[in-house]
Amino acid sequence: MTGILKIAFKLLVNDRGKFAALIVGITFAVFLMVQLSSLFAGILSKASATIINIGAKVWVMDPAVNNPLNSIQLPDYILDAVRSIDGVKYAVPLYSGTALVKLRDGIYQPASVLGLDDASLVGRPQMIEGNIDDIFADNGFIVVKDEEFPKLENPAIGTTFEINDHRGVVVGIARVTTSGLFGIPTLYTTFTRAIQYIPSTRFTIAYILVEPKSPADVPYIKDEVAKAGYLALTNAEFQQRVAAYYKYQTGVGTNILIMTTISFLVGLSICAQTFYTFVLENMDKFGALKAIGAKGYELVYMILFQALFTGVTGYGLGVGLSSVMIALAKRRVPNYAAMITYFNLGLALLMVLVIVAFSSYIAVRKVIKIEPFDIFRG
Repeated sequence: MTGILKIAFKLLVNDRGKFAALIVGITFAVFLMVQLSSLFAGILSKASATIINIGAKVWVMDPAVNNPLNSIQLPDYILDAVRSIDGVKYAVPLYSGTALVKLRDGIYQPASVLGLDDASLVGRPQMIEGNIDDIFADNGFIVVKDEEFPKLENPAIGTTFEINDHRGVVVGIARVTTSGLFGIPTLYTTFTRAIQYIPSTRFTIAYILVEPKSPADVPYIKDEVAKAGYLALTNAEFQQRVAAYYKYQTGVGTNILIMTTISFLVGLSICAQTFYTFVLENMDKFGALKAIGAKGYELVYMILFQALFTGVTGYGLGVGLSSVMIALAKRRVPNYAAMITYFNLGLALLMVLVIVAFSSYIAVRKVIKIEPFDIFRG
């Protein structure tokens, strides 16, 4: 069997033109599939930035909420009701809103404002400069240093600005796990200051952050919140809800799915046609092998080996090229959203295996019908 595979390898690489066309076709298809699926994964991650950065175990919200930016304010009594549920260790409010920040030069910049519970500061970011306790100082705000940080003119501790005619002072600079999707900076302050500085509706609580006493208490907490007419989701469930919104209720998921499918079909057509042509041009060699005693299954193994070797090589080159392009793009464009995940790599590998299987099937059907008499007679 080893000798047969060596012959298959030599047949494949000796025809450099066809071999190069196969490699380029699969590499290009994998590059596009990984690039597009990674872009979608990055979009979903940034869309869930608030959920990831706050990191609450359970989120209580209005059932109509499907996007962290479109929060629906909760009545104050819901906070007391949640705190009274057995199994709740503590529950705190979170303010989430958007405000226009007037910078020192008079330019207005939209910013996302998160108001943390005054007593506990649950969901606070990791500090780079300053002390988290300074958030309680007069007009204190903490600025997140991410890709959008320069839009606030790279503020330092002590920098002042205005929000709705209220003075704000940068008392700290922090980092978070994930930056937001829509290209606006993020500010943290206390819950009380947020509702004082930013115009709000009658109710001011965007979400209630719940810490259960144990994971076993989560189902009961969710049932009790549902009885009150509201929704409780774990961190992972909330992220899945946001992902479903962008997949099925916006054009983002549909458009990227269509482009990924087109990339797959392009790779499939190029590789199937090229591989079939390669087999046709080597029919005399397969016929000679059969004439000297090669079994039909050995010829099938040759075809499968050639297709699999080409597919794996193209897959590796495509993933490598996509990784390099994403890394370079992130260096040049800081808010570039693409993110390679194991799911992206697995999806691309599955599609490559489908391409390999389809190409092999077409070639195998031709090879197993070879009659040595027809080859030598020609």
